Amino acid sequence: MGETILRDGELILFIGDSITDCGRRDCAAPLGNGYVKFFSDFLQIREPQKEISILNQGIGGNTVQDLRERWEQDVLEQRFDWISVKIGINDVHRYLCDPANGVSPEQFKESYQVILEQTRQVHPKARILLIDPFYVAKSPANDPFMKTVLESLPAYIETVHRMSESFGARLVPTHDIFQGLLRYKDPTLFCPEPVHPYPIGHLVIAEQVYRALSMVPEPGGRS
Repeated sequence: MGETILRDGELILFIGDSITDCGRRDCAAPLGNGYVKFFSDFLQIREPQKEISILNQGIGGNTVQDLRERWEQDVLEQRFDWISVKIGINDVHRYLCDPANGVSPEQFKESYQVILEQTRQVHPKARILLIDPFYVAKSPANDPFMKTVLESLPAYIETVHRMSESFGARLVPTHDIFQGLLRYKDPTLFCPEPVHPYPIGHLVIAEQVYRALSMVPEPGGRS
C-alpha cells in the first residue's frame, strides 16, 4: 500500500454526519471512535515519521444542507491542507420520509457544489477527498423501505462521483466497497443496521481513506 501523499506538518479536516462525528463532541473527543480515529491510527503505525494533524468536524444527523449552513465557521475559517467530506445518507432518508422538507437529489447536488466551490475560492491550494454515502444492506424482498433506499441512493452517489471529477478530488466509493464485501459476508458483520457501522465497518472506511490518499491511486481512482 505504500504511504500517503500527506506531507509532514499538514492538517486534514474531516466533516460529515454521525458516521464522521462518532462521539467526537462527547466521550470520544476529539476524533471520535470511528473511521477518523482509525485513519489516525493507521498514520501513526504506518507513517510514524510524519506529524499529521487531524480535525474532526462531523455532527450527527447532518445533511448537506446542514453542512452548507455551518461551512463558513467549521470549514472556511479553519486552516487545513486537505478536506474530507462524508455526507448523504440522511439526505436520502429524509427525502424519502418527507419529500417536502427533505433533500432531493437536485438539492443535494446544488448544495454540494456550493460548498466545494466556496472551498476552492477561500482555500485554493487545499486538496479534497470525497467519501460517498453507503447503505450496508442487500435488497430485501420483505422490507419495502430498505429496498427504496437502495434504489434511491445511486442518484446521490452519482453526485459525489461527478463532484470528484469536477474538483479533481480523490474518491472513496464506500457503497460499492461494502456491496462487494456483502457478496461474501452478512451485513450484520459490519453494521447493526444499514447506516451506523460497528468498529469493523469503520475500519473498512478508514482503510479505504488511507488507500485513496496513497502515493499511487487505486486503478480507476482519482489523483
